[in-house]
Amino acid sequence: MEKTIRQAKAAQVKFSTFDQEKTDSIIKHIAETAYAQAETLAKMAVKETGMGVIEHKKIKNELGSMGVYKSIKDEKTVGVIRRDHQLKLTEVAYPFGVIGAVCPTTNPTSTAIFKTLIALKAQNALVVSPHPTAAKCTVEALKICADAAVEAGAPDGLIGWIMNPSMEATNRLMHHPDIDLILATGGSGLVKAAYSSGKPAYGVGPGNGPVYIEKSANVKKAAQLIVDSKTFDNGTLCSTEQSIVVHRNVREMAMRELRNNGAYFLNEQEKRRLGKIIAPREGQLNAKIVGRSAEVIAEMADIDVPIGTRVLIAEETRIGMDVPFSLEKLAPIFPFYTAESDEEAFRICQGLLNFIGRGHSCSIHTTDEGLAHRYGDVMPVSRVMVNTMASIGAAGATTALMPSLTLGCGSYGGNISSDNITARHLYNTKRIAFGIKDMKLPKMMPAQYKPVELMKERSEETKIEMIVNQALREIQGSKSTIDLTDVPDTVRHIIQQINKTL
Repeated sequence: MEKTIRQAKAAQVKFSTFDQEKTDSIIKHIAETAYAQAETLAKMAVKETGMGVIEHKKIKNELGSMGVYKSIKDEKTVGVIRRDHQLKLTEVAYPFGVIGAVCPTTNPTSTAIFKTLIALKAQNALVVSPHPTAAKCTVEALKICADAAVEAGAPDGLIGWIMNPSMEATNRLMHHPDIDLILATGGSGLVKAAYSSGKPAYGVGPGNGPVYIEKSANVKKAAQLIVDSKTFDNGTLCSTEQSIVVHRNVREMAMRELRNNGAYFLNEQEKRRLGKIIAPREGQLNAKIVGRSAEVIAEMADIDVPIGTRVLIAEETRIGMDVPFSLEKLAPIFPFYTAESDEEAFRICQGLLNFIGRGHSCSIHTTDEGLAHRYGDVMPVSRVMVNTMASIGAAGATTALMPSLTLGCGSYGGNISSDNITARHLYNTKRIAFGIKDMKLPKMMPAQYKPVELMKERSEETKIEMIVNQALREIQGSKSTIDLTDVPDTVRHIIQQINKTL
């Protein structure tokens, strides 16, 4: 790791001398090369982690490569990025330096490609600590990016990684004196470690976004989108819908349409059995269900479901650590809440977010645009998706949001940013400002003429001493000595001043 960081630092110094055109040509070649390997990397990720769906991970790799590239290709990130002639203000970008990054096991290759592109676009070097359970595929993605960068003219060593990752190695990376910024994507413990490292850091919190099917919604379309979103890569994106909240008026229709899209509703006995699989210990998610299919999870709970079952759903009324279905599950499992009104639906969604996932994302299906805005206004999140798949909509695939695989949760979630993190977050801005207006400062009074009121906080001895000295100066004037006949008047003057002060 020491050698890797040292090489990255030296390479970044050279890279920082490149102009915008050369920098962009390197970024483009990396994106195109990684895009061409999207399927190969997807297969590696599924094989190594056992999580997700190859076809869906391929889409994530494509979004993390060319999707991200297209969103940043025209942005100025080198040298002068803005100039206002009228205000005589010039803004100049300069890089952080060496970025220490952490990639999750749920989205290993796509996150590695994405972080490489946004880091290098802002002329930083990158050193990555992969998740131990996804080290091979993550390193392979980084190698593809590193080779492409060198082919396009980047200094060797600009992209580095830890070959044998561990929590200890990750902590050492984050505390290394030559790491200038941390880009952390992972669990809450990892994010807290990044923020407590003493370095500037972008970390993101957990997601637990509810989806509300409002009474005016196109329920058939909503059910299809929700199930498609939840089963995208078997629910491994943190922006994926985690709970369904339905208005009472469309409850039966929603249940029917969900079943038509492959949902299986659990009975009470099956619900208790699956609950123990979701969280064998209260409040602690079972990592073995993450990214697994509904049929595999049902088999783990000894539940017989029809072939082709896509999601498992249990009716729920409560939220809390002792309610496994209300946790962030990252698997095709839903709790199903029924609301008597919009206000109750809002309270349920707020309760789920305040429990876990505050600041991240949520979604709604409705044809009432005003209600969609009202829902968005009261939800404690940084992004609200309307009538779309929340999983990939939050990442910018089906919305106008910035394509990103690191989604900030803002102050709601204890993060520094509520944005979809991208290249513009990874450079500093220096400002050169000319004077454009005059300002006259008031002249200060000479010390000997300061009003007595300014001495009120001084000690009584100091006040008396200053009054005596002032009185003597007034009597003496330009005389070299004081006439004794003036003394009575001096004493009288001093006493008058002291009395006024006291």
